[in-house]
Amino acid sequence: MRLLNSAFVPAGLQLFRHFSVTPVTMSGNQDYKSAKSVYDFTAKNIKGEDTPLENYKGHVLLIVNVASKCGLTATNYKELNELHDKYAESKGLRILAFPCNQFNSQEPGSSEDICTFASKQNVKFDLFEKIDVNGDNAHPLWKYLKEKKGGMMGSFIKWNFTKFIIDKNGQVVERHGPNTDPSKLTENLEKYF
Repeated sequence: MRLLNSAFVPAGLQLFRHFSVTPVTMSGNQDYKSAKSVYDFTAKNIKGEDTPLENYKGHVLLIVNVASKCGLTATNYKELNELHDKYAESKGLRILAFPCNQFNSQEPGSSEDICTFASKQNVKFDLFEKIDVNGDNAHPLWKYLKEKKGGMMGSFIKWNFTKFIIDKNGQVVERHGPNTDPSKLTENLEKYF
């Protein structure tokens, strides 16, 4: 996990890379329908600091909603780390994980609790503040993702570990459900590097 500030960084975690910050075009991210790409959004990292997604320009992104107490957690965290190890340096993959407590209350903890859990999982990818992915209070980025790539039974997020692949231009190109393990996405990701 890479963080901008070390206040919530458990021992052994990597620090967030320092990016140059460019002004975000959509103040507050409220108008997700007029967004041209994911780069029009900001999200708070796990420390609560604004992170413009524009900082990820030129990278293939895997955006996923995560939870620490889900039956899918062990496999997903392990395989997301493996994807990070395989592609972060060699191909520039960036994995953006958004904790969410909307599915059977499987992410109940604070940011500090989430960091402690992530440390035990040896998380190397980017972790953000807990958000809602469905409903009126859903983060605008997630409203945008769902609008661009709806699911088979509707655009709402059905469970933890829904995965969106974003190309190097910030466009949502694929959506994969919770039952698609990250290791099954290697061929999909390679198309966009």
